[in-house]
Amino acid sequence: MKTTYTYKEQSYSNLYELSEVLGKDGVFIPLSISEESLKDLGVTVTTEEESLESVKEHKILTLKIQRDNAEVQPIEYRSNLYDYDEKARDRINAAIIALELQGEGATIEWTTADNADTPVTANDLKMIIAAVAVRSNKLHTAYRVSKEKVEAATTAADVETVIFKV
Repeated sequence: MKTTYTYKEQSYSNLYELSEVLGKDGVFIPLSISEESLKDLGVTVTTEEESLESVKEHKILTLKIQRDNAEVQPIEYRSNLYDYDEKARDRINAAIIALELQGEGATIEWTTADNADTPVTANDLKMIIAAVAVRSNKLHTAYRVSKEKVEAATTAADVETVIFKV
């Protein structure tokens, strides 16, 4: 549902925008104000059914966000969880280079996602990246399946039943 608020011949797409305008007129409104109270202030409230295409676009965006958030979650390798956000990826890549320059079998202490220290080799760090690649493939496959279900939906209710599941 899409709600529009009209006040003094101007339309606003949300209560926050409307409250800013009313505030300039010396009227404070809580964001939980009822439609009846808004009408008393001279505000016309119009509610429209959101188009199916708009519902689908929003759902697909939500699915992408869920996938992207899952991609940067800690990854498990050899019973430890390792961070894999942008900063962690940079650290892992730098550590791989440093360890390879030190030669076969070189290790460093690595702080895991739960703040434990564990020794790792360049190969361990590469295996973490490989585990991330496997997870990423599963996430992208699940996203594509969910997206296809959204695109095939014929009603907004059908769209809302689609969940991102790996």
